[in-house]
Amino acid sequence: MGQADGGFAVLLDGRPVRTPKKLPLSVPTRSLAEAMAAEWAAQKERIDPVTMPLSKLAITAIDGVAGSMPEVAGDIVRFAGSDLLCYRAEAPVALAVLQAAAWDPVLRWVEAESGARFFLAEGVMPVTQSRQALSRFGDLLTPFGAFALTCLHVMTTLTGSAFLALAVAKGRLGVEAAWDAAHLDEDWQIARWGWTSRPPSGAPAATPKWRRQAAFCSCLRPIESRRAGLFPEEQPPVLRDSRVTTDPGFSPRSGPC
Repeated sequence: MGQADGGFAVLLDGRPVRTPKKLPLSVPTRSLAEAMAAEWAAQKERIDPVTMPLSKLAITAIDGVAGSMPEVAGDIVRFAGSDLLCYRAEAPVALAVLQAAAWDPVLRWVEAESGARFFLAEGVMPVTQSRQALSRFGDLLTPFGAFALTCLHVMTTLTGSAFLALAVAKGRLGVEAAWDAAHLDEDWQIARWGWTSRPPSGAPAATPKWRRQAAFCSCLRPIESRRAGLFPEEQPPVLRDSRVTTDPGFSPRSGPC
């Protein structure tokens, strides 16, 4: 691993790994680069992209999101306009109470961070959030670069909540707590009526895909801290190169894993 383009690059035999678009696979923090280097070091004679989720996310950020950050951020803001946390059950009362207990603290945090007020709706009737509220929520995404936006967008689509995704990305909410909050309605129905569409065993509290997005964000969190002047710039560590024989046919997908 070494320094490249102001970031940290994974090196194979001293040469930087490149994306399918021939760009250097360079990431902004040492912790993310170390995690990716471990993925590459674990490869055998042939490289298996399935076992390299963080590298695939980084490739998505570099080859895809970096060139369309306003559009990606705008899509996250659109999710906020119909965020899961703003839609509450009319009945039964027990479910409404559970929703308030799990969702209100996150919603209040988002409102405090953005200085905006978000309206709640009961039942299936839609609620229109103000342009000012959505604009202020969009301002919260400004510090996020292509890498953070990549996993923030995927977490948003996985949960249906830009608010929960942002809370995880900024370290406000843990992975398991966010996953439970996103699936509160479903879990309540299962507890009351039993399993319907999912098997009763082998269903983890948080899917591996969700965990990868959260891990990716946690690796990027030092960027925001540095911008606030809390930490000095990271310096690339001196590590041995990962000795991996690349497969000429290897071309990770540029979409989220």
